[in-house]
Amino acid sequence: MVGVTAQPAYAACDKPQPGQQISDTPWQLKHLWDLSKLPADATGRDIRVAVLDSGVDEVHPQLKGKVLSTDPLKNQPGSQDLCGHGTAVAGVIAGRKLPNVGFQGIAPDAFILSARVSEKVAGNDDAQPVSPQVMGETVRWAVANGAKVINISFAYTSPTGLEPFKQAIDEAIAQDVVVIAAAGNNNTKEKGNPTPYPAAWPGVVGVAAISAEGVRLPQSGEGDYVDITAPGVGVMAPRPGGGYSFEDGTSFAAPMVAATAALIFDRFPNIKGKEVVQRLLATADPSPGGRRSDGYGVGVVNPVRAVTEVVDNALPAQARALPAPSIDPVASGATARTERLRQQALWLGAFGMVAALVAVALMLALPAGARRRWRPAGR
Repeated sequence: MVGVTAQPAYAACDKPQPGQQISDTPWQLKHLWDLSKLPADATGRDIRVAVLDSGVDEVHPQLKGKVLSTDPLKNQPGSQDLCGHGTAVAGVIAGRKLPNVGFQGIAPDAFILSARVSEKVAGNDDAQPVSPQVMGETVRWAVANGAKVINISFAYTSPTGLEPFKQAIDEAIAQDVVVIAAAGNNNTKEKGNPTPYPAAWPGVVGVAAISAEGVRLPQSGEGDYVDITAPGVGVMAPRPGGGYSFEDGTSFAAPMVAATAALIFDRFPNIKGKEVVQRLLATADPSPGGRRSDGYGVGVVNPVRAVTEVVDNALPAQARALPAPSIDPVASGATARTERLRQQALWLGAFGMVAALVAVALMLALPAGARRRWRPAGR
């Protein structure tokens, strides 16, 4: 969900078709992260992650029994997902492990707080989320129900009129809630890469998307609001009604960062929200953009490093140091001898040049001295 403004919402989704039955493992779990290396106390257990989206299918096998829903869009309790967007996001965060299913959420023991704020299909700008006032109330609902992380996989392209929403976000951050937001998919010639909100607001972690090759998705938002990147191309995710699909966009990169934040909260129960963000950024893997760039932020989120590495929260994020070169004692000794010989040669060469200059000077000076009736000393 990207590129939205602040008008009230109108329905834009039909009942989604169930996905495919896929037993394969998602590429990011095959080649990017080995979640088996996570400590036993880093599964997101009982950490509540709010998903402000199109709703969540509460009976999907990987989400059943771990979702509390509200529906501000229709002003009613409970929820449904007529788009599939919110179910995919929630599954990426907290899909439980199932036998013979390669897919699982990054924080499989986390709990989802689902708020249905839009029926928008990704890429369709006709359906808008609820008003900024209701968005603010929804953020407060999430915090009141124990959210430690809030995932927002949509982006307003103008800050005009968003103050009620921004105020609620600021309040949540002040209460140690980590807010993760998609950087949007509007980096195109037609749309002009507008600044996305809430990703660009202070304290919010803005997330861009990369492919399996580690390269930024071309339409992924690019600017100083990008803090970190995550897989966002060919993302395997659950569908309402069962099964799975493959999704593209920053909408599906953001929940990977949100899930990693849930792992950190689980692993370090007394950690502050600001420290969670620092740990996310400090343990990111290097990206093609270097250590800090508008396209990649500080690099690619790494859930395993985020909960296993020692991080000094007083220091800015640092890339992992390159290993020191090994020193061969024999080669080192040979190098030292070569350097001594080189210095000796330089001194001898310099002495020889000086001697030659003196000899030439004497050859010229002696005849002239004879004419002037003087002789060198000692003669």
